Amino acid sequence: MQFRRTYATPRSGISKDGTRLYRSSKSDCRDCAFKAKCCPNTPQRKVPRDLDEDARDVARALAKTPAYERSRHRRKKVEMLFAHLKRILKLGRLRLRGPKGARDEFLLAATAQNLRKLAKLRATPTVGYAAA
Repeated sequence: MQFRRTYATPRSGISKDGTRLYRSSKSDCRDCAFKAKCCPNTPQRKVPRDLDEDARDVARALAKTPAYERSRHRRKKVEMLFAHLKRILKLGRLRLRGPKGARDEFLLAATAQNLRKLAKLRATPTVGYAAA
């Protein structure tokens, strides 16, 4: 419960930093066995809760699923490809103008990256073949 009384002008209960402050009653805290550990210097407990905490709870629950782990693994692969494009192929800045130019330049860079991968796969020597 946010407020214990009704105000003449309704209050939102949201602080300037975007949190809602929930307070317990003094009688509840006084009778609690964990009072000395929970809130030793105050008469009652105050629990701040961010307005977006519900969305964070949903995200935390999703992060524990196997589907999220697979998706995270795939995302890391793609992000590494982008990192290599930027670092190795020096694609930190696009040279061509406009969306079509950016698409063309990126397509060329991705083609070069795929050709490098293919060259690495083809360059590995296979066991059993004699050099001619």
